[in-house]
Amino acid sequence: MGVEPENTLRSFVAAQQAGLDLIELDLHLSKDDALVVMHDADVDRTTDGTGAIADKTLAELRTLDAGHGERIPTFEEVLDAVKAPLQAEIKNVAAARALAEVMHHRDLVSRVEVLSFHDEALAEISRLVPGVRTALVASRYGTDVVERATAVGATTLVLNIRRITLEVVEHARKADLRIIGWVVNTQEHLRLVRALELDGATTDYPEIKRTGRFTA
Repeated sequence: MGVEPENTLRSFVAAQQAGLDLIELDLHLSKDDALVVMHDADVDRTTDGTGAIADKTLAELRTLDAGHGERIPTFEEVLDAVKAPLQAEIKNVAAARALAEVMHHRDLVSRVEVLSFHDEALAEISRLVPGVRTALVASRYGTDVVERATAVGATTLVLNIRRITLEVVEHARKADLRIIGWVVNTQEHLRLVRALELDGATTDYPEIKRTGRFTA
């Protein structure tokens, strides 16, 4: 989130207090297979540490400062801290399996939608968690992204707003797919979301909710 240290409990609480419809987060597995919340695969950009998340245990990750004294949270800590619906992005099949365990244990099918750039990760979470809602994320794409989504049972496309076209939108609508634009941080991109009649948008700035309803 653009106004708080990203992927910290502080940022998620702020997003919830801003009244956003959904909160999006990214999941990685630590060395000891804990589901931790961070966008990047390494800790260099957003903490005072260095190195890959996959090379550090949860205890080691806990020692890092993620901004304003915040630490890297686990997925379950976010679940406990906020009550808003969540969009959880996974990077691979291993993360899908770990997330499936938590979803079953905490009965999260109705609360958590699972996102990924990776078709195989969405296919795996759908196999492990019947009824889970999934969304395919794409940065560089053509109309074939619609076939990719339907092949893995996704009901939503989350598309780079800088590359979206009317042709892709129309193709997705014919397949009954919802469309979310990301990242919508400017009024220009907000106007495009409205012109194309998208179902929503992801933003780093909750105050944009004053002119629309989005995820953070």
